[in-house]
Amino acid sequence: MAKKANANDAQIVLKLYELRREEEMRKARNWFLVEFWPQSADDFLKVVNAFPSQENSWLRQVQSYWDMAASLVVQGALNEDLFIQPGNSGEMFFFFAKVHPFLKEIRQKMGNPDAWANIEQVATGSKLARKRLDRVSANVDKRRAALAKGKK
Repeated sequence: MAKKANANDAQIVLKLYELRREEEMRKARNWFLVEFWPQSADDFLKVVNAFPSQENSWLRQVQSYWDMAASLVVQGALNEDLFIQPGNSGEMFFFFAKVHPFLKEIRQKMGNPDAWANIEQVATGSKLARKRLDRVSANVDKRRAALAKGKK
């Protein structure tokens, strides 16, 4: 039986929420959520290689934030069942769904097999998480297709 969430887990979740409210983090999250819709690994890598652009900074901020949060789960410092609740990490699933189809190629081209590793482990690590990722990915795929169609 998995460890039950406790008051310490709740404090960590609340701290993670507080960090997400920081002004620049809000800008980064909004950019990734609303404006950044990579159609390929190369679209993602354009931003990665656009150092020191604002978008590169925001990409690194969002990626490192969710990787850090997921690492707390991976290392056992935060209860996984609590963390994967939609109100706590729904946004992480959305962000991961945007890069997941290209992740293997992104890692290869960056020469970084660990990119998004903690996020991937949490987002695919349980039946409930995989189900959520599948559902979110389907929505992301529909939006990505609509955006691609609109550009033609």
